[in-house]
Amino acid sequence: MPDYTLTFSETSQGWPSFYSYLPEYMAGMNNYLYSFSGGNIYQHNSNEVRNNYYGVQSFSEITSVFNEEPLINKVFKTVNLESNDAWSAALETDLPNTGLIDLTWFVKKEGDWFAFIRSSGGDPAALSEYALRSMNGISQSTSVTGTATVPIINFDLTVNIGNIISIGDNLYSANPPYTGPTLIGRITAIEVDLVNSINRITVDATVTGGAAPTIQDSFILYIKNQSAESHGLLGHYMKFVLQNNATIATELFAVESEVMKSNP
Repeated sequence: MPDYTLTFSETSQGWPSFYSYLPEYMAGMNNYLYSFSGGNIYQHNSNEVRNNYYGVQSFSEITSVFNEEPLINKVFKTVNLESNDAWSAALETDLPNTGLIDLTWFVKKEGDWFAFIRSSGGDPAALSEYALRSMNGISQSTSVTGTATVPIINFDLTVNIGNIISIGDNLYSANPPYTGPTLIGRITAIEVDLVNSINRITVDATVTGGAAPTIQDSFILYIKNQSAESHGLLGHYMKFVLQNNATIATELFAVESEVMKSNP
């Protein structure tokens, strides 16, 4: 575990902050804080470049938790920042379920920064994540053509593949008794031309863990690309870690989340 410099707050009567710099000696004089490192003396709170200590650029980090009504299972959908700049966010619930928000994903609305929570699970999803991700069924296939590395999954012309599925999503198949879906691969093409009897999906099965279906009429499912899947995080509470590496002064006043009760 890394070493930190702790600060005591007389207002809160506690130790609220940890700093990444490690001084050899510290002293206060003439309303300034001075510290020594490597034989050099540094005056604190006088450098306009923020997140910089002893010439090393670092970042600011805040850790807290949303725990209102902790006995009720909830879906955390968004993170809203009352701040003059966006922060990146790492999120975790008690189930466990993890998510993230890159600072570039935040959009400024009415003075606040707003973003949806993205799942940070594997891509493609691991078996342990199936219950926490949205796996959508299409239909049974009529045949599997193409090659072992680029299988083409064909469907009956009456099957509506749907407009939610997209190139880049991951395709799965399940054989009877349909209890264990397995990864086929990543979707590279979706072709629907009913006039010419074309209703098929082309897949790249070279992704890790991918393989063409072992039977012609397995049941086909898909999971959205997780950057596009914004269903939120499920849990009784959610821990969040905000990080900012700006070199200018940044103020954060409040952190909010849009939450809805989960009804299984």
